[in-house]
Amino acid sequence: MTALPTVPLKVVAISGNTHRPSKSRALAEHVSEAIAASARIDVRSFDLVDAGPGLGAFVRTSLPPEAQKILEAIESADALIVSVPVYKGSYPGLLKHLFDFVDPTALVGKPVLLAATGGGLRHSLIIEHQLRPLFGFFSALTVPTAVYAADSNFLDGVIVDPIVKERIDLAVSQFVALLKTVDRRVAIEPA
Repeated sequence: MTALPTVPLKVVAISGNTHRPSKSRALAEHVSEAIAASARIDVRSFDLVDAGPGLGAFVRTSLPPEAQKILEAIESADALIVSVPVYKGSYPGLLKHLFDFVDPTALVGKPVLLAATGGGLRHSLIIEHQLRPLFGFFSALTVPTAVYAADSNFLDGVIVDPIVKERIDLAVSQFVALLKTVDRRVAIEPA
């Protein structure tokens, strides 16, 4: 019997930031690196700023090519990492607008790790109250443990808080377990 080919899973990391550098991007990168240490993945990272100024289009066909590329990557991914900054008690409206263009069936059964960054701890429930319902609509498999990091958890753009790092490890272990359900032909060992 011939072994089935092993290919890395396609993971898209989307950061809801409109500038660089950003703590949301740094958090997404930290999570991506932790996943790559446990699973064979190919990560493509995007920020909202990568979609270009035409992201506010009313219909998908009017989006600029940069935004179309991000949508196609999201829809064809095996799994997602979504990391957002908290602005005035919510995630950026442009991120919601981007996901409004995603095909409603494209994320069914796909693992999603949710993360957010904000000025203080009082914003940490944004993930439970706003992000989790968004991906629930898509019938995605959100990881039970979400990751929130406040400004004080970073030093020079690097996560330094041991509790946040521990939470990342827990979320990553849950994410990797879900990755194993995506496709049995795919290698889960690190590259």
